Amino acid sequence: MATFDHLGISVDDVPAASAQFNPVFEALGYTRSYDADEHAYWRRTDEPEILLYKSREPGQHVHGRVGWQHLAFAVESREEVERVHTIALAAGWTEVRAPKEYPRFTDRYYAGFIEDDNGIRLEIMHNPPRDAG
Repeated sequence: MATFDHLGISVDDVPAASAQFNPVFEALGYTRSYDADEHAYWRRTDEPEILLYKSREPGQHVHGRVGWQHLAFAVESREEVERVHTIALAAGWTEVRAPKEYPRFTDRYYAGFIEDDNGIRLEIMHNPPRDAG
């Protein structure tokens, strides 16, 4: 059986991206394990690693083109969505969508979307099971 092991993200400037990603990843429980000019990565117990690599060509990811759309992180509460969103904005992320309800997904879905200087988009979301109250 295959499992998801890690996610590699190409960025123009690894140190700058690392400084922007680190507060968000720390808020999500990840620890930066390595940080250098060409490569950085974060770990969280029993979770896939997240790695930043220096891009081969300069440029910015464009949301909506072929390639990944966004990476979503599930958190324990709406308050946690808002806390991480606020941390991201303070670290220089751009708000794509402020935290709000998304009833088109489920009547419990609450999420905010942010984008870094490279155009990498993250979603911080909370969607408790229906029977969670």
